[in-house]
Amino acid sequence: MATETQVGELLCQRGWRTAFTVAERVNAWAALVSAIEHGYGDDVDEYANDLYCRNWLHEAWLLLDEHLVQLWTPRIKALDARFKAASIHDDGRALDEFHRLPGPDLWWWRHHPRILTGDLGRSLRSVGAIGADPDTA
Repeated sequence: MATETQVGELLCQRGWRTAFTVAERVNAWAALVSAIEHGYGDDVDEYANDLYCRNWLHEAWLLLDEHLVQLWTPRIKALDARFKAASIHDDGRALDEFHRLPGPDLWWWRHHPRILTGDLGRSLRSVGAIGADPDTA
């Protein structure tokens, strides 16, 4: 298994734009979760781009030393739980109208924010997504 630095470099070689660290990607996931909890206002393309931080973590977990996995897993599980609570599982139907969904094991692509606001909210509502109105959430 690999160290955090080795994983970042390996994933960069596999196509990620930079050799991220686990902390950077966990912080990005935390920022996205927080934004979703409060009403994600950016557009659908940016939302899809933001979801990729969770993809990176998924890929890294298959490569990281067991010690690092044990160290970071509680934080990621807590963020995953918050994401699930702040989103609606629709099996990806709404998001799939705008972005080709990855495999079914990447479950976060099959959710959309519960609070539909801003450009993302307008786009997802236009394809039938139902969520909480930001004024009543």
